[in-house]
Amino acid sequence: MKIDSIILHRSPPVFNGDNYETWVIRMTIHLEALDLWEAVEENYVVPDLPANPTIAQPKIHKEKKIRKSKAKACLYTVVSNTIFTRIMNLKSAKGIWDYLKEEYQDNERTKNMQALNLIREFEMQKMKETENIKDYADKLLSIINKVRLLKNEFSND
Repeated sequence: MKIDSIILHRSPPVFNGDNYETWVIRMTIHLEALDLWEAVEENYVVPDLPANPTIAQPKIHKEKKIRKSKAKACLYTVVSNTIFTRIMNLKSAKGIWDYLKEEYQDNERTKNMQALNLIREFEMQKMKETENIKDYADKLLSIINKVRLLKNEFSND
């Protein structure tokens, strides 16, 4: 089996709002492999054909239009239904890409910062002399559960 056909048949996972940074890496590589990344990154305008086009101009014109449509279709197919309803009215692949970046990149960073702060808080905890073991354990578990809600792993290291 050729590498091209492997890449074309293996699509990135559907993006549901989680792990944006990982999805972006996979999606960028996927779009590059399909020769669609330029349509997302540059958002070029396909000008109308001149009155007397050369032999090559109609072919190039058609290829650029198709590449833009394929990039948009590709992005539509790799998002969850919930996210699709948010992006379905966007006119270009670049518009979709920028919307997802604005909407999810900052959220992921905020979650990571909150998780780091909670982990730091966990590490700083000390049992008070007036505190019983159950209350102290409950306080630690509360912090751990808050980290888990942010979808970060909490290791035993």
